[in-house]
Amino acid sequence: MAEFEEDGSLPPLNPDDTAVPSDNAAGKTHCEVSVLNGDCGISENMVGSGSLVAPGSQTGVDNANTSAGLDTKSEIPRRSSIIKDGKQRKERKKTVSFSSMPTEKKISSASDCISAMVDGSELKKVRSNSRIYHRYFLLDADMQSLRWEPSKKEVDKAKIDVKSIKEVRTGKNTDTFRTNGTYDQISEDCAFSVIFGENYESLDLVANTADVANTWVTGLRYLISYGKHTLNMIESSQNNMRSSWLGELFDEEDTTNSKQLSICTAVQLVKKLNPGLKNVKIELKFKELHKVKDKSGSDVAKEEFIEVFHDLCTRPEIYFLFVQFSSNKEFLDTKDLMIFLEAEQGMAQVSEETSFDVIQKYEPSKEGQLKGWLSLDGFSNYLMSSECHIFDPEHKSVCQDVNQPLSHYYINASHNTYLIEDQFRGPSDVTGYIRALKMGCRSVELDVWDGPDNEPVIYTGHTMTSQIVFRSVIDVINKYAFVASEFPLILCLENHCSLKQQRVMFQHLKKILGDKLHLDPPKPEDCYLPSPNELKGKILLKGKKLGTNCTASEGEVTDEDEGAEMSQRMSIETAEQQTVALKKFQLSKELSDLVTLCKSVEFKDFPTSFQKQKHWELCSFNEVFASRCASEFPGDFVNYNKKFLARVYPSPMRIDSSNMNPQDFWKCGCQIVAMNYQTPGLMMDLNIGWFRQNGNCGYVLRPAIMREQVSYFSANTKDSVPGVSPQLLHIKIISGQNFPKPKGSGAKGDVVDPYVYVEIHGIPADCAEQRTKTVNQNGDNPLFDESFEFQINLPELAMVRFVVLDDDYIGDEFIGQYTIPFECLQPGFRHVPLQSLTGEVLPHTLLFVHVAITNRRGGGKPHKRGLSVRKGKRSREYASMRVLLIKALDDVFKTAIQPLREATDLRENMQVIQTSKTLLESSEGVYERILQTQKAAMEFHENLHDLAVKEGLKGRKLHKAVESFTWNITILKGQADLLKHARSEVQENLKQIHYAALTCKLTKGSAVSGSFGSESKSRCSLEAIPEKAIAEEELTDEDN
Repeated sequence: MAEFEEDGSLPPLNPDDTAVPSDNAAGKTHCEVSVLNGDCGISENMVGSGSLVAPGSQTGVDNANTSAGLDTKSEIPRRSSIIKDGKQRKERKKTVSFSSMPTEKKISSASDCISAMVDGSELKKVRSNSRIYHRYFLLDADMQSLRWEPSKKEVDKAKIDVKSIKEVRTGKNTDTFRTNGTYDQISEDCAFSVIFGENYESLDLVANTADVANTWVTGLRYLISYGKHTLNMIESSQNNMRSSWLGELFDEEDTTNSKQLSICTAVQLVKKLNPGLKNVKIELKFKELHKVKDKSGSDVAKEEFIEVFHDLCTRPEIYFLFVQFSSNKEFLDTKDLMIFLEAEQGMAQVSEETSFDVIQKYEPSKEGQLKGWLSLDGFSNYLMSSECHIFDPEHKSVCQDVNQPLSHYYINASHNTYLIEDQFRGPSDVTGYIRALKMGCRSVELDVWDGPDNEPVIYTGHTMTSQIVFRSVIDVINKYAFVASEFPLILCLENHCSLKQQRVMFQHLKKILGDKLHLDPPKPEDCYLPSPNELKGKILLKGKKLGTNCTASEGEVTDEDEGAEMSQRMSIETAEQQTVALKKFQLSKELSDLVTLCKSVEFKDFPTSFQKQKHWELCSFNEVFASRCASEFPGDFVNYNKKFLARVYPSPMRIDSSNMNPQDFWKCGCQIVAMNYQTPGLMMDLNIGWFRQNGNCGYVLRPAIMREQVSYFSANTKDSVPGVSPQLLHIKIISGQNFPKPKGSGAKGDVVDPYVYVEIHGIPADCAEQRTKTVNQNGDNPLFDESFEFQINLPELAMVRFVVLDDDYIGDEFIGQYTIPFECLQPGFRHVPLQSLTGEVLPHTLLFVHVAITNRRGGGKPHKRGLSVRKGKRSREYASMRVLLIKALDDVFKTAIQPLREATDLRENMQVIQTSKTLLESSEGVYERILQTQKAAMEFHENLHDLAVKEGLKGRKLHKAVESFTWNITILKGQADLLKHARSEVQENLKQIHYAALTCKLTKGSAVSGSFGSESKSRCSLEAIPEKAIAEEELTDEDN
């Protein structure tokens, strides 16, 4: 299709860029070297906050055989996945390890960092000429000089005096790094620079792991601040705060004042503070300590209790995060905490009072509470609390508009709800309905047949599944229908009963469900179904319905029999597709009249449906046929679902009750994708995770581009979506806690070798997956420290799934997973609660991650939120208008080319205050021009077909013209919306600058508030216009 101008594109990557190879194969962990633990462990008041302190993680400090600190994720082969293509992947070579458990090494205080630096580490020294040198760096024992070897320089010159160090800078933030040819291959988390001397020279280094980099950065910063008094300083306040708190806990348990606790009591006390620890591990640690001290007897002294607590309950990754914000102190004051809460956790309008409240809630020591100091223990408590859960609490209740037509929502649906095992021989039970309804399911199935004693029964016909009485099921539905959600419940009725038992069905439905049944017929003047809000507390019956002209007590309709279809499929011995002949049966009028808004009709094709189907009529699609529609008619399928409900049910070949991928049909807009709730796995994880996002009410609003009458969207798009701004998702997998041994896996004893997959599910353009390295023999507290980046083209339909697996020679075993909609992610440092294969929360089993998302508050540095991507593009991408070959309309759309370019330039340039001011001043005029083009184009909408015919367009050209019209309208709406969001973002940024200036008392008169206050003028709010004729409207500012 011709375009008025071509889109810009990203330049290809340079294949000649080279990186220093890693010292060992990807996926192997480094050797651990014992270094004496410091005095800075972590703890938590479990009883007060209800949160957890997970056990410590191990770090390596000085092994030359570790990975080179360069990104080698591309070398790690990925497992086969349904979200990628079917190409064969190279399998990883599996090995069996018979080595003992690794030596535990903890970095939990600045003194640990200094000790590790004195021992030394191998680091990579980076030069601007693209060369990287392997050198061994160490701190002199007197802590006066930083040395490296080997070196061509004299011994006295291959060093830097600590006194001459001006700054220690993390990341690749010097000219040497930026001009180095291997910039893109060097891990941001492993890089740091030492700025020294009067000329501010830089020593640019890359550590083998992020932990090693953190060790050096932390130690050097303390040395810069405190010099030779560093060790004396760090033994003071934090040690006293922690020791006094733990001492008080010890004394409370020491009821006899004997200064000792029995080993059993001591174990239980540590367990109380850290529920994730195993009793046997705690007891073993006490016994090891006694053996080292040659102590007889098993009683535990206070000092021993504190030492074991430090050793087992230390989270080094949290310590390193803690010292980044503590201004080289062993605690966070209210101002330090303010910066963390705002910059990382995305909390708005943070004040010192906010910080103080957090300290009072999570700091366990009385001294810290009195002085307003948050110790490492309190910081850990906060990070482990529900406030730092990855799931946005706003989505735990209904937060979406529930006043749209029913067809504008995805509806949580169950297939053959009565089954609790497979489709062919499995038992039926009412517990299937109870489980589904409690999980927020809003569409359940009843396959009803004649039963004994004139009582209808439910089971899958033509199979060996057991039977349950229809009346019992209706009783259960009446009891549990609105326990999890108040919004309408759809009963999908497959009626195979005789007229006699149909009357019994009618009596049970009327008597048991009563006023809950929705019996009002659809209104002739309506074009869409009612909203979920209008149908609160109502039960809708989906089924066959007699015509309005039927006056008899019964009539003939076609049968719906999925069971017969399955039975026939099983008896087919050839591979040829065979159709199932439709049977007729008699339907009683009284049962027919119970069906109002969900009349079952047969689907013929999209043109027929667009012309004849009523909005209250519903078609059911076999999974195979629905997939064909999605593949061959993706645009028509999306447009069909804007007005009509579509139900997709599993293929009859799934006799094992396996599940289809619901995303395959959600991307087409299909509202009711019926899932086999009794079968756990990836597909049910996606379904359960997806419907969490609106208070688990069973209804999720579909993306706007799938609801608007005039909009363009193809379900199979493998590129960016017109009018939708892609988001960059940056995820760092930091660590894990308390990974259990996979059930049924005993080949390696209790050893776990975990690794993590991050999967993105959504439209084809978004589907991706990345994996971490394997951490060998550590399920208690593995450290991963790996970052991944994903571009999300349609955020409203994307999901993120974290999967933890046990790397086993025989076959990788499932440990846990967590699936979350993209829109529910909270930026910042978050804990992810893992779930079992069957969906239960695994106790104390967590992932610790960092999340940053473009244009979303929090997440730290701008480059992690993808903001630097704008600067990095060599050519800017501009939205383009398509040619319709209808002159009058083409002339209208041409008028939008320049304002669309200006809108893009305004959005892309809003990195600094001056350009932000330009956006605020110019956006109104640019928006108005886009608005006028959209209005002018929409005047042609109703007569578009006739105009195209007059221009001589027919067949495929006519179809393309209509498609191009919807494309152009979608572009105009989307760009207007993006400009609105950009303006809101600028206003929010200026507000934050204003609040920050007030907090720091930097304001002078109206210097800061001038530009901020100027936004109080009345001006157009950048809202998209509706499809049909729209009156000119005055738009208001959105400052609040």
